[in-house]
Amino acid sequence: MAKPGSTVTVEIKRHHQVVVNDRKGYLIAKRIMDICGALAGLICLSWLFLIVALLIKLEDPKGPVFFKQIRVGKDGKEFYMYKFRSMVTNAEELLDSLLHLNETTGAMFKMKNDPRVTKIGRFIRKTSIDELPQLWNVLKGEMSLVGPRPPLPREVAQYTEYDKQRLLVTPGCTGLWQVSGRSNVGFEEMVELDLKYIRERSILFDLKIIFKTILLLFGSKDAY
Repeated sequence: MAKPGSTVTVEIKRHHQVVVNDRKGYLIAKRIMDICGALAGLICLSWLFLIVALLIKLEDPKGPVFFKQIRVGKDGKEFYMYKFRSMVTNAEELLDSLLHLNETTGAMFKMKNDPRVTKIGRFIRKTSIDELPQLWNVLKGEMSLVGPRPPLPREVAQYTEYDKQRLLVTPGCTGLWQVSGRSNVGFEEMVELDLKYIRERSILFDLKIIFKTILLLFGSKDAY
């Protein structure tokens, strides 16, 4: 397995290239929003972190509280993404035996009743609480509050040059895909939503996505 810091080559065919909003003012404002948002979240939700950690340990005392996984970020750079552990400790080893049950399309794996998910894991995945440790990734600058979801290296290996345009910007904790159906949206549709975000992103657009994400957390019917 590759180590964080290595890169996946991103080559974009000219006629497929997406124009990225990389205006300096926007990027500075976005980073300030990321730092303030991540710090506020980590501080204000520290009590929730503690409760979730205790519940995970009660269900599986021998397993770790946090789960880290190599993901591919901006320009193909790899990093460790953090989550609350929602699956059994040998989940990665069991994946190959479940690939034929994949319920989505393209270079992703989604399974509504994944047998690897623990009892507390089902709850924190349904409410997206398992994603909260990614605020640390945001603080480190590896992720943003809003952006395309960072894919796995094995998923990127299946990407076309068109798909790789998702890697032109810093990945996010939430994004246009997540507020547009999430698990009910196929891979090709996800790519198109991400590219739409990359073309149109702005502070106002980011704030709208964050607001929609907060509203969805109270329903979370599309998360699994």
